[in-house]
Amino acid sequence: MAGIQTSTVQMDDGVHLHVKLMGNDEKRPKPLLIAVHAAPGLVTLAEPEAAFAFLSDNFRVLVFDGRGSGESDITGSYTHDRWIRDIDNLRRWAGAEKFVLAGHSYGGTICLDYAVRHGDRLSGLILRNTWTHGIQLMMTALAAVLTDPRLKVDVARQLRVWTGALRDDRDYEEAMPEILPIYSPPGDSSSQMLQFAAYHSATQNFAFNHNMPRFDVRHQLKDIKVPTLVIVGRHDLITPVVFSEEIARSIPDSSLAIFEHSGHNPAGDESQKFQKTVLEFLTTSVL
Repeated sequence: MAGIQTSTVQMDDGVHLHVKLMGNDEKRPKPLLIAVHAAPGLVTLAEPEAAFAFLSDNFRVLVFDGRGSGESDITGSYTHDRWIRDIDNLRRWAGAEKFVLAGHSYGGTICLDYAVRHGDRLSGLILRNTWTHGIQLMMTALAAVLTDPRLKVDVARQLRVWTGALRDDRDYEEAMPEILPIYSPPGDSSSQMLQFAAYHSATQNFAFNHNMPRFDVRHQLKDIKVPTLVIVGRHDLITPVVFSEEIARSIPDSSLAIFEHSGHNPAGDESQKFQKTVLEFLTTSVL
């Protein structure tokens, strides 16, 4: 593996983001991949780092804590417009005209918005366990956590999570352990989700009370022309297979990979197959 560079990068509005760039090699220029983490206000760059570090022999892999997450500034705005500008700032900071964009779960929605607006800047798109319609996701996720027999939840607290009405960081911290099993395939309750956690309830609240009610790219998917890999776990109850089937059916140059033994995170549940699938896509469609 080539060098790993950890940096604090200033955005155009003065906010500082915590960034890690893997595979940087001044002697051998490599294409850039930017990976966007899931769950703003909860998950950190450690999640996409774990998923995509294996590519650093062939790519420069850039991961970052989104604003309001991890070690980045807890400063808004947290809109998708702002996320998109941040991604473009990081693209320019890394010196790339075109790049591969990858997103997991909520990060995938930001990637879809980016691809709809700036597809000409992409050489590839990787979407993992994501969705196209915010309200549909909110209702699906809430229904899943309230009806799954494995879970014993505080109903009012889960309603606050999925509608963006958390009281404070402690409220968020108490809500997430209640639902961990729902992210894993049957018979496996060892979700890795919270090993990446850093609770910032204000970020989560904005994502689900402002961004998600406005997010809907269903009718714009046909306009995404970049080669796209769509990944989903067969047992994902938060973003079920039908969500990814819709994406793959609607984006012209796309392929769908269903991981039969995975839940919400195929990169962790079936890591070897995930790495093989991603590398084959990048080798045949991007490199």
